[in-house]
Amino acid sequence: MGRFFKFLAVSIGFWLLLVLPAYAEEAPQLNGADTAWILVSSALVMLMLPGLALFYGGMVRRKNVLSTIMHSFIPLGVITIQWVLIGYSLAFGKDIGGFIGGFDKVLFNGTDIDTLNGTIPDYLFSMFQLMFAIITVALISGGIAERVSFKAYVIFIFIWSTIVYDPICHWVWGGGWLGELGALDFAGGTVVHISSGVAGLAAALYLKKRRGFPGPMMIPHNLPLVLLGAGLLWFGWFGFNAGSALAADQNAALAFTNTQVATGAGMLGWLIAEQMRAGKPSALGAASGVVAGLVAITPAAGFVSPIWAIVIGLVAGMICYLAVVLKYRKGIDDSLDVFGIHGVGGAWGALATGLFVTHGGTGLLDGNLKQVGIQIIGVAAAAIYSFVVTYILVVVIDKIVGFRVDQEDEEIGLDATQHGESGYNLV
Repeated sequence: MGRFFKFLAVSIGFWLLLVLPAYAEEAPQLNGADTAWILVSSALVMLMLPGLALFYGGMVRRKNVLSTIMHSFIPLGVITIQWVLIGYSLAFGKDIGGFIGGFDKVLFNGTDIDTLNGTIPDYLFSMFQLMFAIITVALISGGIAERVSFKAYVIFIFIWSTIVYDPICHWVWGGGWLGELGALDFAGGTVVHISSGVAGLAAALYLKKRRGFPGPMMIPHNLPLVLLGAGLLWFGWFGFNAGSALAADQNAALAFTNTQVATGAGMLGWLIAEQMRAGKPSALGAASGVVAGLVAITPAAGFVSPIWAIVIGLVAGMICYLAVVLKYRKGIDDSLDVFGIHGVGGAWGALATGLFVTHGGTGLLDGNLKQVGIQIIGVAAAAIYSFVVTYILVVVIDKIVGFRVDQEDEEIGLDATQHGESGYNLV
């Protein structure tokens, strides 16, 4: 009997030696290539903020250029602190009812230098996601440019990120109900662009038109800045989309390729539509078409083939142009076309993902009409939630501290009245 137990013990030990290494191999391991790529991608997305600042700054009147640029720069400070304090936890903490994350990651609780998220450090994952949170609130500023108090704007972006961005991010990427439903959003069509585009529209509708809108004095004051900003956005967007693979792999390469071809198609689509309607393709139109293509391919970047990416970009350029034209006809002062480009372009991109997905899922091309329905649910949920909560938030802030500047300050210009500076001191 003793020999039997000895034999049994040796046998169990032998099998444990074979099995345990297999389990060890399944545990998350730091991947140097993935880590390096996401480090670079995070920096690329951060570069989109000065790109957006120049893009928006060149589109406003000269007296408001610094104010508009500051609207893109200040989120780098405000949302960074918000994210560390509570934002990361609300977006990626333990799920509560499919709607929001818990408080388990507040102040980066439970994260240290050795904590991994997949194959990259959790600190790095949090910083990559932070850049998305930052640029989302900055995008909203384009809808309300040239007429808002800087103090009110700072309060707005902190609260908006907490009660709008963080929940929607959790819905899709943090284990919430939309992700569980099967909604596809590779890099933020729903999370970033629909939420910000609709928020910009809601705020613009409440704050009303700029004085003098529409009119000949509302034209961009510096188109070279606009084009430079668009170019920086295009460059940074490779990190935005390809980085969302969270690995240095084939999916990142696909997203990188789709980002380039859809953006080129978006520029051409806008210029074709502009040529047909206005008779001349404009530099502003080229820059706007670039951003429309970037926005539309964002949710689909890692899910579609390059041929369909061209279709997505081309259609985006055309429909976003038509949305901007319609805005003017309706007299809506979405100052820098946030809804027309990000709201409409993001919605089209999310829908197109359901139509053309061939990698990492199935869609209409494979007879899966259900995926299209899920994408529509995601678009509607993000749009309705963002619009309603944003509108209420703007009303509350306006009643408490005043959101829109008075007539005299608006006439003088926000650079002088809000910051005590001038964008150009030319003699």
